[in-house]
Amino acid sequence: MKSGVRRASSAALLAAGIMLVAANLRAVLTAVGPLLDQIGADTGLGEAALGFLAAVPLLAFAAVSPLAHGISGRFGVERTVFLSLLVLAGGTLLRSAPGSLANLWTGTVIIGAAIAICNVLLPALLKRDFPTRMASLTGLYSAVLGGIASLGAGLAVPLSRLPVADGEPGGWRFALAAYVLLVIPAVLCWLPQLRRARPDRSRAAGATAAAASPARGAVWKSAVAWQVTCYMGLQSMSFYVLITWLPTLERSYGRGYAESGWDLMLFQLIGVVSSLLTPPLLRGRQQRLAAALPPLLVAAGVLGLMLAPVWMLFWVLLAGFGSGSALVTALALFGLRTASHREASALSGMAQSVGYLLAAAGPPLFGALYAGTGTWVLPLALLLAVAAAQLATGLAAGRHRFAFTPG
Repeated sequence: MKSGVRRASSAALLAAGIMLVAANLRAVLTAVGPLLDQIGADTGLGEAALGFLAAVPLLAFAAVSPLAHGISGRFGVERTVFLSLLVLAGGTLLRSAPGSLANLWTGTVIIGAAIAICNVLLPALLKRDFPTRMASLTGLYSAVLGGIASLGAGLAVPLSRLPVADGEPGGWRFALAAYVLLVIPAVLCWLPQLRRARPDRSRAAGATAAAASPARGAVWKSAVAWQVTCYMGLQSMSFYVLITWLPTLERSYGRGYAESGWDLMLFQLIGVVSSLLTPPLLRGRQQRLAAALPPLLVAAGVLGLMLAPVWMLFWVLLAGFGSGSALVTALALFGLRTASHREASALSGMAQSVGYLLAAAGPPLFGALYAGTGTWVLPLALLLAVAAAQLATGLAAGRHRFAFTPG
């Protein structure tokens, strides 16, 4: 009985650790959008450069995600996640350091690399340690991502206005650096995981795990894996475009700086609600509905922004609801379309590499379309096209099939 209690306690601690790590994976990114004007005014970066700055973490995701599976296989998942948290803290502080603009760019790259590792490994941990509760815990994981991300967006401008030295506002550097505080509880909660002996590190279990691993390169030949990858990339593209440019779009229609930041917070908070409501649809045969409905909601919100901006907050909430549901669906597909946590890790690495490379094109392209036309019509039309493509891939990826066939 005591061993059962210990196992339950250990599982609860691991679940809490995963959620605390998840709390660090978006706020450092979503805080940038409301501060773009301040960053541009301080550094001299134009709209195209600011759009590229928002895309840099996504490019880092694309470059580093394929490496996460191999790194964790060599050093262990727990140690890899722990070291990624420390690297994330360092990158967050470097990004805000005064001096050369290189600090801003280099810190942003480091942040993206650290988050990429955790992006890949946390869904695989859920598959490994909580196979029967994966859908519900993925929903909670996605809700934590969205909830803390919303706080990152909503608090960014107020934090930048806090007096720091001689009564002067801390500005965007202080606001972005403040999010390093989120790393501390995650590190403390993750420390016990470094002492855990994982079953798949033993020789016997290692042989079993090796048998369950996909053949090298097999993931790139799987049609199902490509469907999941495209779905992941398209939902990420629309999400990162919106969190980057939504405050700027709203301010062009007369919303204030703080108000547009709070609206972005609400965009992500409503995504928390949809994240918690989506998992029941991922059980059984409704998975195609779970994959197809989110892009329809995002498209409706974007169309509303184009045709009836006077109801802007409603359209923002509608698009946010769809974005949150799309994220939890994409993350759940890593486990639903695989048979083991090693397969899930391989699929996650591919989907987040290619997917985020696709997503990285979104913010700078959206910004370039706006800069070139002076209106939001073409940029928002781009989002409608992305939603249509996501709908098509969702109908394919939502079918009950596996990325890897046995044998």
